[in-house]
Amino acid sequence: KLNVGVDTIQHGVEGLVYLLTESSKLMISEVDFQDSIQVLGFSDELNKSLLQLYLDNRKEIRSILGELAPRLPSYHSLEWRLDVQLASRSLRQQIKPAVTMKLHLNQNEDQTAQVLQTDPATLLHLIQQLEQALGEMKMNHCRRIVRNMK
Repeated sequence: KLNVGVDTIQHGVEGLVYLLTESSKLMISEVDFQDSIQVLGFSDELNKSLLQLYLDNRKEIRSILGELAPRLPSYHSLEWRLDVQLASRSLRQQIKPAVTMKLHLNQNEDQTAQVLQTDPATLLHLIQQLEQALGEMKMNHCRRIVRNMK
């Protein structure tokens, strides 16, 4: 009926879905939304229709996106133990340390436990990487991204 190819319609619908979901995720204001769609070169009537569509549906879109978000487990507690093997039948003089950790997690009101074992050198490397990631989170660029994600 429209005399338009299927690909054109599909790309148009995908673009509209992307525009509405991203705008709803960021909860942008009316002015910001209008500025965003002004660049697309649509008529004023279509821009007003898109704005009204966004304003009418942004809360519903946010609730649907919230339901679709993955439910990741959260930290509850950690138990750990240091084991050291001092000798074996073949090697009488050896020191082989190992750190065993039991990580308790909460997920959807259920508690699970994961048992992990590593050597101290790998554990120290992991700690350094986590501290570096925490340091990067304090940078302005990362804080701006996190603020926009909420």
